[in-house]
Amino acid sequence: MYILLSRSSLVEVTVNTINDSEREIEISLTQEDLAPQIEAAYRKASSALEIRGFRKGKAPLSLIKHMYGEIIESDAIDEIANEWFRKSIEERQINPIGTPVMVDLNYKQGEPLSFKVKFDIKPAFELKDYKGIEVEKPVHIVKDEEVAEEVRRLQQAHATYEPATKVDGMEYLITADMQELDEAGAILPNRKRDGMKIFLNEPSTEKEIKESLKAADVGGKYTASFAHTHGDHSHKVTMMFTVKTIERITLPAFDDELVKKVTGGKTETAEALKTQIKTDLQKYYDEQSEKHVINALTNELVRRHEFTAPQTLVKSIIDSYIEEIKSEQPNKALPKGFDVDRYSESVRPSALWQAKWMLIREQIVARENLKAEDADFEKLAEEGAVRFKMEKERLLDYYKKAESSSERIISDKLAVLLKQYAVVKETAADDPAKLTELEHA
Repeated sequence: MYILLSRSSLVEVTVNTINDSEREIEISLTQEDLAPQIEAAYRKASSALEIRGFRKGKAPLSLIKHMYGEIIESDAIDEIANEWFRKSIEERQINPIGTPVMVDLNYKQGEPLSFKVKFDIKPAFELKDYKGIEVEKPVHIVKDEEVAEEVRRLQQAHATYEPATKVDGMEYLITADMQELDEAGAILPNRKRDGMKIFLNEPSTEKEIKESLKAADVGGKYTASFAHTHGDHSHKVTMMFTVKTIERITLPAFDDELVKKVTGGKTETAEALKTQIKTDLQKYYDEQSEKHVINALTNELVRRHEFTAPQTLVKSIIDSYIEEIKSEQPNKALPKGFDVDRYSESVRPSALWQAKWMLIREQIVARENLKAEDADFEKLAEEGAVRFKMEKERLLDYYKKAESSSERIISDKLAVLLKQYAVVKETAADDPAKLTELEHA
């Protein structure tokens, strides 16, 4: 590095506050401040330049300035500006996040230099009280009919199908071309779906569709109208079905023989599998209840804090979403026709929420002195050894080195802590969907 920073008191540095997470720094240097650094740039360049008629590094400085002065000074100015920016923020103990952006640079040979750099910082904000937050915890107790529904799904997965010409019951699979109609019964363009599969005995199938097709024939046309709900919005939908094929479904008996077959002999009786299904469902809904509480708590904490999330952080979160989409593709590239700008805008609210929560979380973790300790890694390795059938010591070494493991441990500790501090009121959730309806705002 050839730049020798001037100590001149004539250098002007001004830090402007754009908002609580964005700053702009203006720096002005006189020609006197620049002179030592510009000369150093020429000396460095002259030692490497080869000019006809002179040995390498021996050409007169005046000739070098005449031939290459504009290029040398242009390169030097960029480096000088970067060094002065770094020096200025260090002196003021400013810690940018992300990549600072040069938004303006003015310089001509023999004249002063002025430039502006924009950058993000972590916003300073007062951590609001995170104790005593009141939240509801919807609790769902698994019913026998839910177990029966899971049993029916298992039977359906091992069912046999035979062609039929007419529907005569509920255990039928209909394949139909569906055309959506407007309120006057006219065809809606681009609202057609061919080869739609309809299981009449599927609980999620609208009852109006079941009623319309309960006696359907192959080749017949049938219409069903019903209200379709999106969040708090509801609108009428009318569908016309042209039946292509009908298949009668024969479900196998749910007995010990079927249970042994589908579980590979791990479970031997139908009653034992029912018990296991109920246990697994209850465990799932209990976990969803806990997630609901954490989502409610974090949503409330984000709501209580009003500050501007750094756009650099928001962008990095959006970029991580896009990278995740890439990683899920066979060729690790975005799907053909993927609109990055449109997608980025659609997920911006989520990224803004995540950015704010990350900064709030960071402060709570620091205040509560939450850390990943040896005992935490030991527990993680013990659980992993059983789950992955690997040596505990090998996993322990991996977990201690992986930053994601430390973050997972701290996140788990924070979740426990927030729930301990919260005022949680349990409410009955007859509809299991209520356990997952609360997403991050």
